[in-house]
Amino acid sequence: MPESTPTAEMLARRARLLGPAYRLFYEQPFQPVRGEGVWLYDAAGQPYLDAYNNVVCVGHAHPQVVEAIARQAATLNTHTRYLHDGILDYAERLLATMPPELGHATFTCTGSEANDLAMRIATAHTGGAGLIVTRFAYHGVTSAIACASPSLGQFVQLGAHVRLVDAPSGGDAGAGHRFAEGVRAAIADLRAHGIAPAALMVDTVFSSDGVFTGPAGLLREAVEAIHAAGGVFIADEVQPGFGRTGETFWGFQRHGVVPDIVTMGKPMGNGHPVAGLAVKPEVMQAFGKACRYFNTFGGNPVSMAAASAVLDVIEQQDLQRNALEVGTYLRERLAALAPRHALVGEVRGAGLFLGVELVTDRAARTPATAQAARVVNGLRARQVLLSATGEHANILKIRPPLVFTREHADLLVQRLDEVLTAIAQ
Repeated sequence: MPESTPTAEMLARRARLLGPAYRLFYEQPFQPVRGEGVWLYDAAGQPYLDAYNNVVCVGHAHPQVVEAIARQAATLNTHTRYLHDGILDYAERLLATMPPELGHATFTCTGSEANDLAMRIATAHTGGAGLIVTRFAYHGVTSAIACASPSLGQFVQLGAHVRLVDAPSGGDAGAGHRFAEGVRAAIADLRAHGIAPAALMVDTVFSSDGVFTGPAGLLREAVEAIHAAGGVFIADEVQPGFGRTGETFWGFQRHGVVPDIVTMGKPMGNGHPVAGLAVKPEVMQAFGKACRYFNTFGGNPVSMAAASAVLDVIEQQDLQRNALEVGTYLRERLAALAPRHALVGEVRGAGLFLGVELVTDRAARTPATAQAARVVNGLRARQVLLSATGEHANILKIRPPLVFTREHADLLVQRLDEVLTAIAQ
C-alpha cells in the first residue's frame, strides 16, 4: 500500500498559519493519524515503528491512561486552590520512588516550567544567580531557561549568569573527574565576575550533548563541587526518568547522588501536559516563605489521574525491567553492526535510551553529520522513526516507548543495517 504523504497545499497552509519558527522532522515530512503502542500510522494505514517518542513512555494511546483521563474529565477538573485527594495521592506515590530527602512535590504543565521553577527555588535558597549547564544542553523554552539551553540554536543568547561545561564523554574512569574539573572552573569564573553560583543543572543522560551515561557514579564529584560552592544540584529527569534507564527508576540514581531538586516532564502523563519537581524541604523553604506559587493547570485532577495511571502501567507491566532487558539486547545488536559498517563509531546508553555515534574516522572520531541525516531519512523511508542529537547531529538518538520488545529491536536493527549498507554503496 502506498504511503499517504502530506500535500504541498497542506505544507503551505502550515507555513502560512504557524509561521517560520516551527520545524518539521525529515526531508519528507511525516503525517501520522493514529498511534498504538510503539506504532504510528499514516492515513493510508501504513505502520511506522516509533523508536523516538519518549514522551508516550507507556505507548501511544494506552487504554488505561486514556480511560483515566476520560473518567476524571467527566467528573471534576479544577485547580490546586481547592482540596483534592488526587494530587496528594500522586505526590505520595511519586516521592516514594525517590530518596527520602526529597520530601515535597510541586506540579507544572511542562518540563520548561519545572526547570524555570527549579531555578527560582535555587536562587531563593542560595542567594546566588549563577547557573552551570553542559555545552549543548536543552532544558526548556521559557525565557529564564532558554538562555541556558544552547542546543536551541546559534541565535539563543546565553545569560550572563550562565556558564557552559563539557559533557562527561569518553565513558572511562576519569570522565566524572574531568566533568567535575569543568564545574569547578565554571564556579571560579562566575565568582571572578561577581556572580555567586546557584545551581548545576544537568540532564542525567546528557541526551542533547550526545547521550553519555557511563560510568555509573560519574556525577558524584561534580555534585560535591557545586555543594562546596554553596549551590544546589538540579537533576533534569524529563528524558531519563520513569524507569527509562532500566537499572534505576531515575537517571540520577545510577550515579549514587541525591539531588536537591528533581525536575520531570510530560512522560509522567504519557503525553498529557503534566510535569513537576521534587525538592528537599529545606531547599524549598526560602522560596515558599517569599513567594505564593500558583499554576492554574499544574496538578489539576485530570493531570494527576493521567500521571497516576502511568505509574500503574509501569508497575503492572514491569516496564523498568523491560527497559533494562530490551535495552541491553538492543545495545548489543547495534554494537554488532560496527564490524560491518565503518560509520558506526560507538554505541552507548542505558536501558531504552541509546546513542549510536556515526563517524567518518573512528580513530579521530570525526562526526559523520551528513551521513547521519541520510540514515535518519533513510529509516523514515523504511518506516522507522528516530532522530539525531549532539552538537554535530551525528549521534542517532533511540528512546522508544518503554513497551518496546525484542521483536521491535530486531526490526529496528534490520532496517538500520539496510540503510547503512545502502549509504556505503
